[in-house]
Parts: sequence; C-alpha cells; structure tokens
Amino acid sequence: MSQKLVLRSLVHDPKHGALPVLLLGLTVLTGVIDAVSILSLGRVFVANMTGNVVFVGFALVGIPGFSLSASLFALGGFLVGALVTGAVLARIRITRGELLRATVAVELVFVTVALIVALAAGRHAHGAAVDAMAAICATAMGGQNTAVRRVAVPDLTTTVLTMTLTGLAADARAGAEAPVIARRLLAVVTMLVGAIVGAVLVRDHGAQGGLILAVAILAAVGLAIVLLGRRVTRLT
Repeated sequence: MSQKLVLRSLVHDPKHGALPVLLLGLTVLTGVIDAVSILSLGRVFVANMTGNVVFVGFALVGIPGFSLSASLFALGGFLVGALVTGAVLARIRITRGELLRATVAVELVFVTVALIVALAAGRHAHGAAVDAMAAICATAMGGQNTAVRRVAVPDLTTTVLTMTLTGLAADARAGAEAPVIARRLLAVVTMLVGAIVGAVLVRDHGAQGGLILAVAILAAVGLAIVLLGRRVTRLT
C-alpha cells in the first residue's frame, strides 16, 4: 500500500473516521503531561498508573526524590476521573464522536485549572500546590482513559504503549496491514514527541511551560472536532 493510501486510511478510516488522528493528538498530550508530572511534581505519573503504583512503592520505602503524597493524590484523582466518567456513560446514550468532544472539553477545563495553580505557585512549587496539580491532571487523564476505552480505536489507548509495542513486534512477521502498522508506529512516535517537547519546556520554563502546551493541544483537538463537525460526532 502506498504512503498516500496509508495516510488517507488514518484520516478517513472506514470504521473510525477521523478518530484515530484525534486520538494521536491526545497521545501527544500524554507525553507532555507526564513530562510535567515526572519532572516537576516529584516523580509522579498522572497518566500511567502502572508506573505511578511503582513510584508509590519507591516512596513508601523512602527512596529519595519520590513524593508519596503527590503519587497518592494522582492515584486518587485518576480513580475519581475514571469513576465519574464511567458513571456518566452508564446513564446516557452518546456517540463516540460526541463522547470525545465532551471529554476534550472537560480535560481542557481541568488542565487550565492546573495551569492556574502552577502560575500561582511559581516555578518552584511544593507541598499542597504540587499535590493539587497532580490530582487535577490525573483526574483529567482518568476521564480520558475511560472515554478512550469506550471510543475503542485499536492500538490507540493514548496513555499506555505496552500492548501497542507488543502488537507491533508480535505481528511483524504475521503480515499486519500497513494502516495497522502505521497506527501503532504513530502512537509510539507521538507520545515520544510529546515527552521530548514537554521535557524541554519543563526544563526551560518549569511546569507552567508544559501545561501551557497541554492546554494548547487540547484546544487544538477540540477545534479540530468542531471543524470536522458531524463527520466526527455522528460516529456511533
């Protein structure tokens, strides 16, 4: 399959429409958000709870540089975000496109609040401000995880790459179709790019720099959903 056809299949997927491209945008967001949390909030994950549970273990035995309170606030926030989103979805009927639009809008509010906290706390935030940012960002990511699970585009979880990499390697000799391989590769690349750019911003401007980019990414994804209109929101 030609490169042009592969790209077209990602943008105009016969089953998922433009959802894959939008989810890749949220994958970039994950790289940025975790760069902020790990580098600025006491080595805590707010999107990847597998890593965060491990960090809680490190903090419990007193390994320097790991914040137990921030990790626990992140874990609690993530569970709240996932729980509330799951409860809402159990009560309403909504298309996948409408769900993604609502999720991005809510995330934009939460990440903006986290940015306000970061700006108020200054570059060297600590204590309650760090815990608050960890909890707020993790709540947003918990909601995103639940929503993306319902959207159910294969290989695009937006936050975890373990199974994506497994599929990429395990199916390499099985002749996986080009669009599938491309989607998996792009998931890895987009998170890597988000982590790199997020790390540079945090290094040079603190958590505020990374969170400004996170807000911009969410605004861009939200704008794309609006511009695509019914081509996205009518997807069941």
